[in-house]
Amino acid sequence: MIHKTSFPKEKIKVLFLEGLHPIALDRVQDEGFSLEARKGAMDEQELMDAIGDIHLLGIRSKTAIPEKVLRKAKRLLAVGAFCIGTNHVDVDAAKSLGVPVFNAPYSNTRSVAELVIADIIMLFRGLYDKVRGAHEGKWDKSASGSIEVRGKTLGIIGYGHIGRQVSVLAEALGMRVMFFDVADRLAMGNAVRAADLRDVLEHADVITLHVPGTPDTKGMIRAEQIAWMKKGAFFINTSRGSVVDLEALREALVTKRLGGAAVDVFPEEPKSKNDRFSTPLQQLPNVILTPHIGGSTEEAQRNIGLEVAGKLIRFTNNGSTEGAVNFPNVVLPEVVEHHRILHVHENVPGVLQKINALFGEAKINVAAQHLRTYEDIGYLIMDISKTATHAIMRDLRNLPETIKVRALF
Repeated sequence: MIHKTSFPKEKIKVLFLEGLHPIALDRVQDEGFSLEARKGAMDEQELMDAIGDIHLLGIRSKTAIPEKVLRKAKRLLAVGAFCIGTNHVDVDAAKSLGVPVFNAPYSNTRSVAELVIADIIMLFRGLYDKVRGAHEGKWDKSASGSIEVRGKTLGIIGYGHIGRQVSVLAEALGMRVMFFDVADRLAMGNAVRAADLRDVLEHADVITLHVPGTPDTKGMIRAEQIAWMKKGAFFINTSRGSVVDLEALREALVTKRLGGAAVDVFPEEPKSKNDRFSTPLQQLPNVILTPHIGGSTEEAQRNIGLEVAGKLIRFTNNGSTEGAVNFPNVVLPEVVEHHRILHVHENVPGVLQKINALFGEAKINVAAQHLRTYEDIGYLIMDISKTATHAIMRDLRNLPETIKVRALF
């Protein structure tokens, strides 16, 4: 079904970066939008040069969107982060400019959880070194250091959607599960909540991190925390590169304080496959390094493509903001017999009264009105009679509290 917008759909310009899944491209093209898709990321200057007339921007995790880029995007309606995190986007600046940011927080949880289980088995069996040795012509059948995971204790730090899936899969393998989370979380199966971070680090045979990248989690695993771990324990990080001190981790691996590690995320990552990757953890035994592929499965990328593209399309077509990380979440019906006004404004007293006064003076009937607020912004949706004129849009734009206003005709 093709929906009407306030100007022809072929004039809605979409820029997708970082090789998004083809299904996302198909969705926006089927909608009639004008799409430009690129395989690689853009640096700050490239993006500033390209974004001036873009209405919808889609990225993955390698394209940073700071405030200075957003301020260059005069026509930007929304940003789609085709990934879990949005820490590479200045979501507060986007909010202040009336630009919702959408992501896909749950679409790749199973894929990440499966990689963690694979890492656990590989670390306990020392498979990485055995595989590398076989490729080099070595025939090492020794059982020394090769251990079953059954009966071992898994410590999960961060018990959100991914952490809980890892918990269930690990129990199916016969592992005991402890977890720690700053939020109250319902334990899955027979998992046990640890008293604090130190409690889980001291008792687990293998630790896996599933925390967001925030100022509170930055550097949360340093030399001090590593010293709390069991001697010979294994360590896995598929969450965010900023949460671990890699030099401290390297020291613990070199001195055999830890028995091995698997790391999928890094503080600095190449922007493309043509750039060289470097980390202090390279060339160490029983250390599995993967290039941020926890969510890189066909299933996960397809689900992410469908979810985020769908959110961008719904917002463009009818103003729905369900799933936005920085905006009031509103689910709206399609525009059928009315015009719809989408008004983003400063969340201060008296704005709604001013807007209603404008409509009253213009003798425009309001069929439906919905207001939601989020921190310091308000999002007002008004379905109005088709006698609306461009004059009312001009008056709304001239209100001092207005951040952005858009009409769907």
